[in-house]
Amino acid sequence: MKNLLTTDFRNAPYWWDAAPLAESTGDALAPSYDAVIVGSGYTGLRAALTLARAGRSVAVFDKERPGYGASRRNAGFLGRTLKKSYVDLKAAKGAAYASAIYRDLSMAYESTLAFIAEESIDCHAVRCGRLVAATSAAHYAGLDRELAGMKADLGLPYAMLPRARMREEMATDLYQGGAVIPDLGSLHPGLYHRGLMERALSAGVAIFGNCEVTAIAQAGQGEGFRVTTTAGETRARDVVVATNGYTPKNLPWHARRVIPFTGYMAATEKLPPELLEKQLPHRRTVIDSNLDIDFFRPAPDSPRLLFGGATANGLTDPAAIAALLHGRLRQALPDLADVKLSHVWTGQCAGTFDMMPHIGCHDGIWYGMGYNFAGVPMGSYFGLKIAQKILGLQAPASAFEAAAFPTLPFYRGSPWFLPIAMRYFAWKDARLARSA
Repeated sequence: MKNLLTTDFRNAPYWWDAAPLAESTGDALAPSYDAVIVGSGYTGLRAALTLARAGRSVAVFDKERPGYGASRRNAGFLGRTLKKSYVDLKAAKGAAYASAIYRDLSMAYESTLAFIAEESIDCHAVRCGRLVAATSAAHYAGLDRELAGMKADLGLPYAMLPRARMREEMATDLYQGGAVIPDLGSLHPGLYHRGLMERALSAGVAIFGNCEVTAIAQAGQGEGFRVTTTAGETRARDVVVATNGYTPKNLPWHARRVIPFTGYMAATEKLPPELLEKQLPHRRTVIDSNLDIDFFRPAPDSPRLLFGGATANGLTDPAAIAALLHGRLRQALPDLADVKLSHVWTGQCAGTFDMMPHIGCHDGIWYGMGYNFAGVPMGSYFGLKIAQKILGLQAPASAFEAAAFPTLPFYRGSPWFLPIAMRYFAWKDARLARSA
C-alpha cells in the first residue's frame, strides 16, 4: 500500500497547495447587517460580492475556515450539463421547459467565464473541451442521441468519436468510443475561490470563519431575522443559505431537501510531460458515461493527472481510498500503473430527489443548492441571481426557480439509502450496457 503514495503524500486537496485556507477573516460581530449569508462557497461569496458592491452591509458565516468545503475540493470542471438528460426532460416536460433549463445552464457557464475575465481572477480558466467516454456500445448510442437532440434544439456543438479513434483523445482501450464537446472548460477551483474571497473582502464583506450559524428565526413582522452564531447574535434584513453538501440539521427545511454524499479525488505525482501529454493529448477534461462517473483531467499548474470516482462508497481511510482510486486509474490509463499519488481527498457534494439544482425563497430565507455535479458554474450563477432578487433588480428569472423543491417523508438529511442508490445506478448502467 505505501508504494502507492509519494513520500510527501498529503491527505488534503491538491488545490490547497496553491490556495491554502485562511483561518478567520471576520472582525467583531456587528449588531445587524443588511444581509447574512450562511456558507462561504461560490454561491455565498458571489451573492455577498454583488450585494456589497450595491451598497449593502454583508456578513458571511462558515462553520469551518472559509473555502474548506466543496469550492476548494471539486474537480474544477466547467460545463452546462446535468444528471437529468435533455432528451428525457423534453419528453417528460416539453420542449419549452427543457430548453429553458439548458439555456440557464449555458448562461451559468458563460456568465461564470465572463465574470472571471472581468474580475481578472487568475485561476487557469480555459475552454479546453470535454471528452465523454462511453462505457458500452449502448452508452455510446445514448450519448449520440442526447447530444444530437441538444444540437438540433439548442445549437450546441459536439462530435462523436468511435472506439477506433479513442486514442486520439485518451491513451486507453477501456471505452467504447465517446463524444467531444469542444467548448466546455475547466479552472483551478482553489484559485477561483480565493479570487472571489479577495474581491468580497475588498468590497467590505465581513467573512467569519470557524463561526457556525446555529439558528435563524424571524425577528418579527418587518424586522427581518435573528441569526444566532457561535460568536453571538446579529440581525439581518435578508438571509441566504448557501451550504449545499454541508447543510446542517439545524436548518431542517433545507437539510430535508439535499442529499449529501462524499466525492473522492486524487492527484498523481509529477509526471514526465511527454507521458502526461500521451494520456490526454488535447488536455481536455474527461468523464465517463456511467451514472456514477469516473473523471480525469490534467492539473492546470503542474504536470500531474487529477482524477476521481467511486462516489459515496463509504470509505474514510486515506490509504483505502488511494488503493481504490489507483485501481480506477490503472484500469483506464494503464501507462500510469506505476505512478504514485501525491494527494487524496474527499468532499461533500449534494444531490436532490429530482436530480435538479434549486434556487428560491422559503419563509423569507433565500437559498441556492443541490448542484448535482454542476456546482462551479451553477453555484456562481445562483449566487448572482439571489443577490439580484434581494436588490430588486429586473433580471430574468432562472428556470430553476419554477419547480417545487421535493423531499421524502421521514427524511431528515441523513441519506441512509445512498448505498442502495449507488448499487441501483451500477445495475442500471450494467443493464443498459447489456441492451446493445
